[in-house]
Amino acid sequence: MTRSADAPTTRELAQRLLAHEAVDAGGAVPDTQAVCRVCDKLRRPLTTLAGAAGFRSLLARALTLAKQESPVLGAWEVKPDGSLQSLSGEAAQAGAVLIAQLIGLMITFIGESLTLRLLHDVWPDLPGSETNFGRNQSK
Repeated sequence: MTRSADAPTTRELAQRLLAHEAVDAGGAVPDTQAVCRVCDKLRRPLTTLAGAAGFRSLLARALTLAKQESPVLGAWEVKPDGSLQSLSGEAAQAGAVLIAQLIGLMITFIGESLTLRLLHDVWPDLPGSETNFGRNQSK
């Protein structure tokens, strides 16, 4: 069985979120700030859902999984307040791996439908936000 974060659609969605944040910030290419902005924008609704400690744990787990795939993220950490601290600018390209892991964990714990609704609430103008993560799901 393929993990949700490994699904191509999850990676594509993560890349779209990062590109969207980069454009909103006036850049053309996602950077470490775009990764931090995506995580910060997800913090509020996920904190409402799981509490501050729950969000921090979810982001820390996503970072741990992402570090296994992209060791360049080794210098990144989740601060006690749940924010992401990037200590290495060269890890910007690996940011999509982290965001994909976070989305994959969200799908695992709160389900695909609620994850997509939450993403749409945070980014209502994101094109293609009605992604199906490779599962047949009746609506």
